[in-house]
Amino acid sequence: MSDATMDAEAVAEGASDADAAPKKKGKGLLIGLVAAVLFGAGGFYATFSGMVSLPFGGGEAGHAAPGEPVPEPLSPMAFLPLGDIVITLGAPAGARQLQFTSQVEVNPDYRADVELLQPRMLDVVNTYLRAVELRDLADPAAMGRIRAQLLRRIQIVTGEGRVRDLLITNFVLN
Repeated sequence: MSDATMDAEAVAEGASDADAAPKKKGKGLLIGLVAAVLFGAGGFYATFSGMVSLPFGGGEAGHAAPGEPVPEPLSPMAFLPLGDIVITLGAPAGARQLQFTSQVEVNPDYRADVELLQPRMLDVVNTYLRAVELRDLADPAAMGRIRAQLLRRIQIVTGEGRVRDLLITNFVLN
């Protein structure tokens, strides 16, 4: 064989080697990409399902980290609705109304006692709300003051330790 044919064969082999190298490189890249997606999906499933907990607090809510405080369980409570109250405010000509609905949080041991005192609690709430003037309600902090005043008055009527809190569920001025 002549040198020219050998050179032509060498060039042809080099071309086929050059074609083979990108095919191998592309196949390896595809396998790596598929493996990365599978490992990512598997890792997501493992952490999302709780099989693996994360060291920075992404694990189950029931397990606290060693230095993290454990929340206390809720104390027993009961709620007693006081009903809807509508109070007329202001002068009769331009009368406006306050719609007020609330519930009291009571100690479950004293629920029956507090239910018996419900008419007295409603009387205290009505009496206080009738004394509030329309200009007092314009203040953004008015509801907080009203809530504190009513809670204290209800606690006086029911006795200490029976009513824990007053929850205002509706406070609308028409």
